[in-house]
Amino acid sequence: MSDIDEIKKLLKKIEGDEEAKNFIDSLILESYIEKPWVPLPGPQSDAYYSEADILGYGGAAGGGKTDLACGKAITMHKQVAILRREATQLGGIYERLTEIIGSRDGFNGQTREWRVPIGSQPTIVFGSTPNPGDETKHQGRSKDFLVLDEAANFLEQQARFLMGWVRTTDPNQKTQVLLTFNPPTNAEGQWIREFFGPWLDKKHPDYPQRPGKLLWYVTLDGKDYRVDGKIEVQPGEKIPGTNIVNREEYPLMSKSRTFIPAKIKDNPYLMQTGYVATLQAMPEPLRSQMLKGDFSAGLEDDPWQVIPTKWIEIAMERWEEKAHKGDMTSMGVDVSRGARDKSVIARRHGMWFDQLIRLDGTATLDGPTLAGQIISYRRNAAPVHIDIIGVGSSPYDALKQNDVHVEGINVAEKSYAFDIATGKLQFLNKRAELWWRMREALDPINDTGIALPPDPKLLADLSTPLWEYRSGGIIKIESKEDIIKRLGRSPDDGDAVVLALIDTPKRKHDLLSGKAQTVTHSDFDPFDL
Repeated sequence: MSDIDEIKKLLKKIEGDEEAKNFIDSLILESYIEKPWVPLPGPQSDAYYSEADILGYGGAAGGGKTDLACGKAITMHKQVAILRREATQLGGIYERLTEIIGSRDGFNGQTREWRVPIGSQPTIVFGSTPNPGDETKHQGRSKDFLVLDEAANFLEQQARFLMGWVRTTDPNQKTQVLLTFNPPTNAEGQWIREFFGPWLDKKHPDYPQRPGKLLWYVTLDGKDYRVDGKIEVQPGEKIPGTNIVNREEYPLMSKSRTFIPAKIKDNPYLMQTGYVATLQAMPEPLRSQMLKGDFSAGLEDDPWQVIPTKWIEIAMERWEEKAHKGDMTSMGVDVSRGARDKSVIARRHGMWFDQLIRLDGTATLDGPTLAGQIISYRRNAAPVHIDIIGVGSSPYDALKQNDVHVEGINVAEKSYAFDIATGKLQFLNKRAELWWRMREALDPINDTGIALPPDPKLLADLSTPLWEYRSGGIIKIESKEDIIKRLGRSPDDGDAVVLALIDTPKRKHDLLSGKAQTVTHSDFDPFDL
C-alpha cells in the first residue's frame, strides 16, 4: 500500500476535522509537486513501493510497465541500467523519459547514457543483448537498479547473468531488479513463467501466492531453492530443506522475489484512448495474453519447430506418478560438458518416462564416476544409450568394462531410416532420425500413449530444436552447437529423453541370467527416484 493510500485511510478517520483534513490534503499535494513522477493508485503503486529484491510486474498489455520503470529510475535510484533485447526497442523508453523530464538535457545518444537533471538525478545507461553472450558486455559496471523491459524476450541465462551485477556501496541505497513482461508468446520465453511460478503457474507447488507477497530464494548453479526469509548459507553448509551443499567460496545470500499483475483497467489514461478495443480485436491466444494477462494461453511455435509444444504438453498431462513402474526398458544419458553443466539420465518404462536425474558436473567429471551413478539408477538390465561424441566416450568405456549393456550412439553418423508418415523422407544423420522419432512418438495421431514428466526445463528443451527440408527429401535437425549459439544453452534434458526412446533389445545372456527380471521383493526401492 502506498503512502498516499495510507493518508486517505487517515482522512476517513478524521471525518469532520476540517483543519486536519486541510493539512493532510496539503501533504498529498506537496508529494505530487515534489516528485517529477508519481505512480498510479493500485498495482503500479504497489510495485513502486515494493521491497522485493527482484520484482516482476505486468502480465497484460497497457498496465504501465514502461512508466513504472522510468518513474522508479528517476525518483528512487542513482545508478540505473535499462535494457531491451533489441536496441531498436529502446525508442519508446527515450520518448517517455523525455515527456517526464521535459527535455533531453543530459542525454548522450552516442554512449546511450542519460544524466538525469531532476528527481534523484540518476545516471541511466541503456543497452541491449540481441545475441547470446552480449550480456557479458554489461558486467563490471555497478548499478543499484536494473530494468529488463519485456523480460520474456531475454534468454534466461542472459537475465540471470545481468542480475548478478546489481550492487551498490551506499548502505542507504536500495538495490532492485525490475522485470516487466507480458505472457511469453514462444517456448524460449517460458522461463519467466517458471521464475515467477508461485504467482503465474497453476501447476507450481507454491501456487497461488498473493500479488506482492515476498518469497525468498537461494540460487546455486542457476537453480533456485526456496528458503524461509533472509538467510546466508555458509560455504560447506546445506541449503535448508535440501541436501544441496554450498560449494562456493562465499556465503549464498537469499533474495526476495515477487510478482504484481497489472491490466489496462489499472491505467485510466489508456482506458480513455480506445486501446481496449485494439486488444479485444486481437486473435487468440494473443487476445487472452495481452488483454487478460493469461499465462496459460497457447504459445506461438516456430513453424520449423521439430516438436509442437502442444504435443509435449499433452504427453506431460498424461503422466502420473507410479508406485510400480514395471520393467525399465531403456536409459538415455547426456554427459556433462563441464563442471557447471549437468549430466542427465532419462529412464523409460515402456512409454512411461520417469523423472529425470540431473547430476552436477563437478560430481561426474570422470567416466568411472558417472558410470557408477548410471549403474545405481539402472534396473532390469535396461540398455544404456550414450552419445559417444566427445566426453561421452569415457563413461561408455567404464560401463563396458563393468559388463553393462551400453550402446554408444554417434549422432553424426549416417542414417538409413525413413519417416513413418510417408515412408519417403530420409534423415541427414542419426541425430535427425532420433529427434524425428521423438516427434512421431509425441504426435497425437499415432496414439503411442507416451507419458513425459511435467518438467518445465524438459518442455523447453524438447520444443527448442528446429528442422529444415533439404532437396532429395532429406530432414536436417538443428545441431546442439547451433542451438547453443542461438540460445546460449544446450538442450541436455531433451537429448537424454530422445536417447532413452531408442528401442534396443536386451541382451540374451542378461535375460537368461535373470538380470532383467522385475524387482518385486519390496514396494520401495531407495534408488528408484
